[in-house]
Amino acid sequence: MVRSCFVFLAFVALTTACSPAKPGQAPSPKVVHDTVTVRDPELDKRVSRLELQLLARDAQIEDLQTRLEDTQAEVVRAMAKLQSVASRAQAASAMAEAEVALQTMKAGASTDPPEAAQVAKFVQRSATEFDKANYGGALYLANQAKTVALGYRGRLGVNTEGARSGETLFAVPIKLKTTSRGNVRAGPGTNFAVSFLAEPGSSIIGYSYADEWVRISDDTGRTGWIHQTLVSRP
Repeated sequence: MVRSCFVFLAFVALTTACSPAKPGQAPSPKVVHDTVTVRDPELDKRVSRLELQLLARDAQIEDLQTRLEDTQAEVVRAMAKLQSVASRAQAASAMAEAEVALQTMKAGASTDPPEAAQVAKFVQRSATEFDKANYGGALYLANQAKTVALGYRGRLGVNTEGARSGETLFAVPIKLKTTSRGNVRAGPGTNFAVSFLAEPGSSIIGYSYADEWVRISDDTGRTGWIHQTLVSRP
């Protein structure tokens, strides 16, 4: 009897040992959500161009305000000199010079620069006053036209190589400063040679832009191109 029980227990133990083990449940994998930032190069360029256009618009508003104040002061001075009447010949000469300046502006650009409309308006008003025999007023307006034209020529003075493909002139020169140390290159791109190194906080003037690059000059007269991310308004 004892032997039979022993045999039975041995059989049960052997059967249990040979039975396949139930597979355990594998732990659930941990899911990690990655954050991926996708940048669109064309969108970045558009944003850069819009930022530059905003800079230009702000500078243009400031420039127009300054010109308005200067004009008001000039008119006040002119009113104080009403007894000194300009001659017909003086007015006619100034008007002719203003007309030549206007035609030169239009001939030297593929599209009329922003100053052309302003010069044309001064020339037209000058002719109107001349026809009224207001030679003093005609002379004043013709001189205003020449002043605007002179400012345009000064704006182009840094561009001795001609406009590059895709280059757009600012409406008025923009006062800028460098935000960090950066290279000023011979052209609008990293493939152009470095002309000089601009130190942080340097005062520069922006004249035009091509994509994300700004054509500038510094206080010493050096010129070149700097990336838009390296400059800001003072």
